[in-house]
Formats: sequence, C-alpha cells, structure tokens
Amino acid sequence: MAVIELTVPDIGDVSDAAVIELLVKPGDTIKAEQSLITIESDKASMEVPSAVGGVLKELRVRLGDKVSKGSLVGLL
Repeated sequence: MAVIELTVPDIGDVSDAAVIELLVKPGDTIKAEQSLITIESDKASMEVPSAVGGVLKELRVRLGDKVSKGSLVGLL
C-alpha cells in the first residue's frame, strides 16, 4: 500500500501559521476533507483538512510548529 503525504493546501495569503491544535493521532482512520490540525495566523485561525482518506501512519507536526502552503502534516 502506498504512503500518501498530507500537506497544507493553499490557504490564501498565510505563511508561518502556528499549529494550535492537533485533531488526529497516528492510527486514526481519516476521511477525505476531515480536519487534521488547527492553525492560527495573525489574521485568523482555520482547520487544515485531509485531501484523501486512509489510516494516519505518522503525524509530522507538533503544537507550536509553524506551517505554510506545502508543509508536511503527516503520512497516510
């Protein structure tokens, strides 16, 4: 079975947003469009969804990490 990288999609003019909440953990079954993490920039906070479904193998971000478009969130 192939490993799929989950990345932060294009979320507008947001870069270096802080991860403020982890909504999933390794071993969880994820559905497409399910929220993975919550991030906060100086403008707003938003949830980052998964593009596809599967079982989360590894989470690559921690609370306080900074993410931007294309940042690796986890492996499915």
